[in-house]
Amino acid sequence: MTARALLYAPDGALRAPWRIIAFLAATAGCTLAATVIVVPLHDTLTAARVPMLADWIVLLAGFAGGTAVTLRWIDPRPWSFVWLDGAAAKPRRLIEGYLLGVLAIGIPSVALIAGGWLAVEPHAPGSWVGAALRVSTLLLIAALAEELIFRGYILAVLRETLGWAPALALTSVAFGYVHVSNPGSSLRALALVMLAGFFLGAIVVVTRSLYAAWMAHFSWNWTMAVLLHIPVSG
Repeated sequence: MTARALLYAPDGALRAPWRIIAFLAATAGCTLAATVIVVPLHDTLTAARVPMLADWIVLLAGFAGGTAVTLRWIDPRPWSFVWLDGAAAKPRRLIEGYLLGVLAIGIPSVALIAGGWLAVEPHAPGSWVGAALRVSTLLLIAALAEELIFRGYILAVLRETLGWAPALALTSVAFGYVHVSNPGSSLRALALVMLAGFFLGAIVVVTRSLYAAWMAHFSWNWTMAVLLHIPVSG
């Protein structure tokens, strides 16, 4: 096999593994640039009691920038390839995604409360509104960053190369694996996170909208953290 055959498919397109590697390289460069810009804001965000926000902003900027660079110069494609086009951003899609996320975590939570598995306890005095705004901002940015990582360009390339089922399986396993060091992690928790990965991926399949998956991801975490005050750790 020649070097060109190793890099390029018969149709002249860069082979999938090299496209993913190039995407990750572009993402690394954008992440580095974002770090230089955002690091000076770290102390300010920490003082505002959202210390993790700077890290998520950097991650979001890195993967968003890496996606833009890849679709523009490395693997020229329309934004619809990663389900981020105008049609995918229609309000209906956002609402559908948000409601799916709320129902997916809300219904089991209500069942757990009814069955006595989840207890309702008084909360410490304090400003619920201020805390809710800080947490909501963090969750909104973190959810978009994770969707770009696991349901963005990499999923699109795997889907094109292997088909939907293997692509969802691989990205969902990876989604679960990155939560292995989270507080309270266990085999059951990781299995549930992987199942959540399939759920979010299925939303992309059905709606053809990464924005819908973002809203579902955000509303799932928001329902847990803000509405039910349950720790969000995967």
